[in-house]
Amino acid sequence: MGVMVTGPGPEHGGSRTLIEKIQLTWEDIEELVARLVADLPRDYDLLLVVTRGGMVPACLISEQTDIRNIVAAAVMFYTGVGDTLPDPVFLQFPADPLLYGKRILIVDDVWDTGRTIVAVKQRIAAAGGHADLAVLHYKPTHSKFDDRPDYYADKTDAWIVYPWDPIRAKAPVGVSAWKVDLKAEV
Repeated sequence: MGVMVTGPGPEHGGSRTLIEKIQLTWEDIEELVARLVADLPRDYDLLLVVTRGGMVPACLISEQTDIRNIVAAAVMFYTGVGDTLPDPVFLQFPADPLLYGKRILIVDDVWDTGRTIVAVKQRIAAAGGHADLAVLHYKPTHSKFDDRPDYYADKTDAWIVYPWDPIRAKAPVGVSAWKVDLKAEV
């Protein structure tokens, strides 16, 4: 399915670009994870999930590989669709002793520019760990690196909409809104 991404038109020095937009189902995610898991070694000491996008894939990978030791790196880079900070910011990261000498599988949903997951890998290396990178989607034409993920389920340049995307998420039955206005309850 194609979607027109609007921005400044040619009259303002910009251009309008038609990009493919793929909306994935939970069944699609299960298939992608199965493809990814088929290629993964089973001798990792732990999974490091990049929040928030990597949380669902990491859980599914953990279940299918029986890797139970999971840690998280909270990294902020994207501030909106296509908007980023100058560099990834680590909001939370596992302590170096948890990583030192360990074989670690870093899991995220997508390698777009690669800046987030590469920053995580560099930080693990600085702590004395050895990391491989696994993502559901690799976008080679968007990447800022010559490297690529060690493992990926699919290669695309499309705009991926995952089933856990807040725009697609449905409020639980009986709940009228996703987020509660805490000020209104005080």
